[in-house]
Amino acid sequence: MFKLTSLNLNGLRSATRKGLEAWMESLRADCICVQEIKAQAADVQGQLDTLAGMQGYFHYAEKKGYSGVGIYTRHQPSEVRIGYGDAEFDAEGRCIELRFDTPTRKLSILSVYFPSGSSSEERQQAKFRFLASFHPHLLRLRAERDFILCGDVNIAHQEIDLKNWKGNLKNSGFLPEERTWMSQLLERDGLVDVYRRLHPDSTAEAYTWWSNRGQAWANNVGWRIDYQLATPALAALAQSSSVYKAQRFSDHAPLTVEYGFGLG
Repeated sequence: MFKLTSLNLNGLRSATRKGLEAWMESLRADCICVQEIKAQAADVQGQLDTLAGMQGYFHYAEKKGYSGVGIYTRHQPSEVRIGYGDAEFDAEGRCIELRFDTPTRKLSILSVYFPSGSSSEERQQAKFRFLASFHPHLLRLRAERDFILCGDVNIAHQEIDLKNWKGNLKNSGFLPEERTWMSQLLERDGLVDVYRRLHPDSTAEAYTWWSNRGQAWANNVGWRIDYQLATPALAALAQSSSVYKAQRFSDHAPLTVEYGFGLG
């Protein structure tokens, strides 16, 4: 079994103060992909680069206290790839890829933090630029290897993916252009939304993010914006998937999938 978790931390240091490492210890995942670490190398090295016996690899944003992604793993990668070749978004620390290749297998795990467009029209345009440049990167990967992308995608794909869909039709994260991008990736380009494959009708229990405004968490007014997107061969091996809500480490909840393969 290969247990894989994705979690937007909204700050690595903040999440560790809320019990992240003890939870990681009990989870016993093979890899934990984290997003929005909001830390630099000096904050992490020798302190947070190893948690619960797992080695971390990171892509830091140039701007302090902003973005950044990482992957904690129990397995030695064959290669670590930082960024995806777009100068604008590589500077923001948006993507890291660990490869676990053998003579008979090409396999990657990616941790990706898609931009949010909710703060301004300028950031929404940046989000559209990211979608436009990241899409061909995924197609190139898809052509040469199997992979699982874990990430805060900042897009709710369908109406069942958020509580108040009617009120968000013109808001970032549920815009027609964003949803079309997801549809093309899944329906035309062959990637699989693993949680939806296993839970095609889940609504309230599927949410992974809640606004800090009002009583969103208390009333479960949430969004499903955290995903594991896999190539078909790996997606077919997914056996179970769950969103963990018993503890809160950030404004997101961890998404865990267990797959019927091993990295040994």
